[in-house]
Amino acid sequence: MTTSAQIEPDRVEGAPHPRETARLIGQGVAEAAFLDAYNSGRLHHAWLLTGPRGVGKATLAWVIARFLLATPEAQEGGLFGEAPPAPDRLDIAEDHPVRARIMALSEPGLFLLRRGGTGRDQDERDKNFVDGKIAADILVGEVRKLTRFLGLSAADGGRRVVIVDAADEMNTSAANALLKMLEEPPAKTTMLLISHQPSRLLPTIRSRCRELRLKPLGQEDMAEALRQAGADPGGRAAALAEISGGSVGEAVRLINLGGMDTYAELVGLIGTAPRLDRPRALKLAEKAAARGGEAKLDLLIGLIELLLARMARAGALGRALPEAAEGEAALFARLSPDAYRARKWAELAEELGPRMRHGRAVNLDPAALILDTILRISDSAG
Repeated sequence: MTTSAQIEPDRVEGAPHPRETARLIGQGVAEAAFLDAYNSGRLHHAWLLTGPRGVGKATLAWVIARFLLATPEAQEGGLFGEAPPAPDRLDIAEDHPVRARIMALSEPGLFLLRRGGTGRDQDERDKNFVDGKIAADILVGEVRKLTRFLGLSAADGGRRVVIVDAADEMNTSAANALLKMLEEPPAKTTMLLISHQPSRLLPTIRSRCRELRLKPLGQEDMAEALRQAGADPGGRAAALAEISGGSVGEAVRLINLGGMDTYAELVGLIGTAPRLDRPRALKLAEKAAARGGEAKLDLLIGLIELLLARMARAGALGRALPEAAEGEAALFARLSPDAYRARKWAELAEELGPRMRHGRAVNLDPAALILDTILRISDSAG
């Protein structure tokens, strides 16, 4: 049976945990903004790290945490009153003891607020682990543990760092409890809130944080980040960057689940519309219904939504998008040649997306759900 010791909800399956990631790639602007605030003595007590899911927000949070805990009170001067040189990077030495303690989740100056607990206490984590799954929200009990952590004296009088991953996952009670801490921030404490959808947060939480926005990764950064994560892009870095929206986490998922081949098959299939290749459509639908293929079904649903969105965007822009699969440009030129057709595809996407997700939620037959969706797309192509 799966146990909470085996699951970390803030880890992308098949990739290193963000605290294990050696180097943040492609987010130099955000790193420089934080370092400038630190060196100028304007270090805000709370930072909201925003941007698409999987672009490195959590990795940046752990980089900042290591930096702050390894270089405490750098602005107060040395033994003889001379200020140490201002750091020009957030990286710390590979052999620094803070790095080892953080890797083991045993750093006394760090608190990790996430679904399922902090990772410090197995019994406490198991309370948030029901029927083989971690709780869907960050619960108020976890925030109360943070309150106790902040009530303790900082180790050696130094800094404390809190990482909230992700702030979007707090339920209402947890969010209100955290808000009180943001309103009355403890001394020498820096809070790093990771948010994939900041619009879901309380406006009062957002207003008390300084925002660092991370951007999607381009082709070169994507290839480098995937190599660091131990994922082989297989010469598809450009296509992965396009399909994943510049998200390394999503690109890893696509690689692990064969998503690029599935997208190429989907493009080829829709390319036969409106005279749809029905045997080919049935084969794709049956593949989605394979036993134990829930993750691949979710991926296929997402790729169908993505294809419709890209088709609408191509028509609205009136130009070709960077091709993510062979034949995609020709498909878009034929089926979405202008703004009128683009609007029709956008309307279909708004209809089919919720319909597929509802069918998935109520356990409709996956093969029937996918086949019916493909037929609707084919009919619209006509």
